[in-house]
Amino acid sequence: MKNYNYLIKSVILGHAVGDALGVPVEFCTREELDANPVTDMRGFGTYPYPAGTWSDDTSMSLCTLEALSHKDWNLSRIMDNFVKWLDQGEFTPKGVCFDVGNTSRESILRYMQGANPHECGGAEEYDNGNGSLMRIHVAVLYAYVNKIREWDWFALIDNVSALTHSHDRSKVACLIYSTVFNFIMMEQTKDKICEGLKFAADDLAFLPEIEHYERLFKPDFEHLSRYEIKSGGYVVDTLEAALWCILTTENYRDCVLKAVNLGEDTDTVAAIAGGLAGALYGYDAIPKEWLNTLAKRECIEEMCERAAKVWDN
Repeated sequence: MKNYNYLIKSVILGHAVGDALGVPVEFCTREELDANPVTDMRGFGTYPYPAGTWSDDTSMSLCTLEALSHKDWNLSRIMDNFVKWLDQGEFTPKGVCFDVGNTSRESILRYMQGANPHECGGAEEYDNGNGSLMRIHVAVLYAYVNKIREWDWFALIDNVSALTHSHDRSKVACLIYSTVFNFIMMEQTKDKICEGLKFAADDLAFLPEIEHYERLFKPDFEHLSRYEIKSGGYVVDTLEAALWCILTTENYRDCVLKAVNLGEDTDTVAAIAGGLAGALYGYDAIPKEWLNTLAKRECIEEMCERAAKVWDN
């Protein structure tokens, strides 16, 4: 029998720790990090906050986790939590929202002005940042524990992404990631990552935007050099970078540090890679000193425990 509490903690804390490692060096170039690489938790840097502080990646994930931890959850409940985060500083480590992407902000503001949750997400070409990819793992966990399958699963991932990012390219990224994530949860081996990618290539082939992800499906993807991997905020680049990091390392620590030291959107790439690595290697593989430094760790773990109780019922 699956220990869902352990699984949820592995993923959510794995994601949050990766996020916190990346926050102090967000927007640093690869060259800057080559000269002064991240090897441990740091404080301050890009933002005036101590080591262990996480960003919008974890905040929006916790907003989603809290909403989905109610039997009567709906998309409005998730958006309501996004409002509490953006407007009131809830679901943050320091009581203030200090980092938010433009597309996510505009989507939340549309909701605050009365838009239906299904109509809030940015749908233009320039709206293909990584703001839904960075929180979609929560919906995948929910679907996995609750044994949601086939088109209901597809619709869940699609709808949760579209709350802020409704362009098909962003939704396809979430579907590819979610497919790989599912394969890892079924069996914690790296071979499952490649199996998941192959399955996604076949299962999602009918979606026109899949063409933007063709490089992921090539057998030599993991053999690309570091300099062939981009790590900015564009959703295609972020997905490639996170998957490349987990495919080219053998443990949680190396995976997230490799992700952070790619530079640019360090917190998001490391968060997404960290969630995958948490699922693959487990909670016990996350360095204890990093967990002990993580802001509001106990609060996050309590949220994970509540979700496990509600979902596995």
